[in-house]
Amino acid sequence: MNFEDLKNLYLEKKEQFGADAYKHISELLEEAKEIHREDWLRHPTPSGDHEQSWRAFKGKNLEKLIQYIITEEVEKLGLKVINGNKLERSQNLSRELSQVKRNLAIDYGEFGLHLPDVDIIIYHPKAYKVLVVISSKVTLRERIAQTGYWKLKLLQDKTTEHIKVYFVTPDEDGTLTYKKPVKKGRAIVEEDLDGSYVLTKERIEESSKVKLFERFIDDLKELLNNEK
Repeated sequence: MNFEDLKNLYLEKKEQFGADAYKHISELLEEAKEIHREDWLRHPTPSGDHEQSWRAFKGKNLEKLIQYIITEEVEKLGLKVINGNKLERSQNLSRELSQVKRNLAIDYGEFGLHLPDVDIIIYHPKAYKVLVVISSKVTLRERIAQTGYWKLKLLQDKTTEHIKVYFVTPDEDGTLTYKKPVKKGRAIVEEDLDGSYVLTKERIEESSKVKLFERFIDDLKELLNNEK
């Protein structure tokens, strides 16, 4: 199984549920897990652990799927989307991406410039200005505290202080469901991030920082309008 298979499963959900397809990402992942398991049984990994193999596949490809879902709408706004790994790992970047990389890098003084660990980057292609970075995981416990750290680091420099940091997740362990009693992950989102968008059909108590995924593009439009 590869990302194209995952994308095709999403397109099937989109055919079935339209704009609400994002609410069925957890179901999609369960279906994908079964297909992945069948493939794995034919070609097992040396460790002999399907769960480990699946977790690696799911983590890497969820971010690609979210990037795929948002790209068309983001580009309609005159912005561009790129995967964080491309900036981190590529040696021969174009002039545009090289400038984007510089505009996102965090200055550690004598220890050099380093990129934050983010999955998706949204930027202005003409000014090379980074507008938004996104971390995406199946649950918050996988990386929410680290995402809060990067937000604080970005705030410390005039070049990066404007960058919005969001977390996009199916939130399969329900960390974001309720305002009270508040769980640690939701507290970090409410206090340290610019927001979180949840891919779910479950009811959640929304706030200015915790919203259903369908609100993401409207919020991005508002962010652009506020820049003018």
